[in-house]
Amino acid sequence: MALNGAMQTSVIGQGQKSSGADPEALETSYLQLLHLVERLHRQLLDVIKDELERLGQTDINSVQALLLYNIGDAELTPGELRSRGHYLGSNVSYNLKQLVEKGYIKDERSSTDRRSKRVSLTQSGLDIRDNLASLFERQLASVEQVGGVDYGLMESTNKALQRLERFWADQVRFRL
Repeated sequence: MALNGAMQTSVIGQGQKSSGADPEALETSYLQLLHLVERLHRQLLDVIKDELERLGQTDINSVQALLLYNIGDAELTPGELRSRGHYLGSNVSYNLKQLVEKGYIKDERSSTDRRSKRVSLTQSGLDIRDNLASLFERQLASVEQVGGVDYGLMESTNKALQRLERFWADQVRFRL
């Protein structure tokens, strides 16, 4: 989601009014938010990569490890992974194939619909999931004291991001 100067010319406008905020300030904040969302995702992947390296786990990448974490104890179809985890279709297929070959995921054909596959974690996949869960628990223990991010700030941030997610989904769904 690289943002270029063309987008920065004027996102706000076209007759829309904000709720009292200065349109230029709103535009600046919105563009900053877009950059932050992109950078935060990359930073999360870097944190996961660093943890994998500390554990000597070099056969999978951070995207694959996060995929394992998000599957968790569930048994899902690749389509459910795309819709729940917001992964790009080809990336899910490629990464699932890699993870099956490396023994982190088992995939089985559905007994009712032979065209459909269901995936779940093997013990090795569960171990990676557990390692990431431990990483996130360690971070949770210090995010307030070290990061200055408390419950109230997380709640308001989550609410804002959920609203943006719904807004962006509607942009695509209704071609706004």
